[in-house]
Amino acid sequence: MRIIVHNDKCQGHARCWAQAPHIFVLDDEGYILPGNLEIPIGEQPLASRGARSCPEHALEIAPTPAPAG
Repeated sequence: MRIIVHNDKCQGHARCWAQAPHIFVLDDEGYILPGNLEIPIGEQPLASRGARSCPEHALEIAPTPAPAG
């Protein structure tokens, strides 16, 4: 799975980080860093909980795209 980051929606609540600080990296002001996140299988439940905790829906859970070819 991957987490799609919508930086324009992030308000710096840091609820994602509170759930999984090793997955969700924030800047010095508490906003999530740009870039989508590829989540390893063992981390998916925690990452999902962190993404769902965002009150602004700045984090979107998506399946990992299948390799082309």
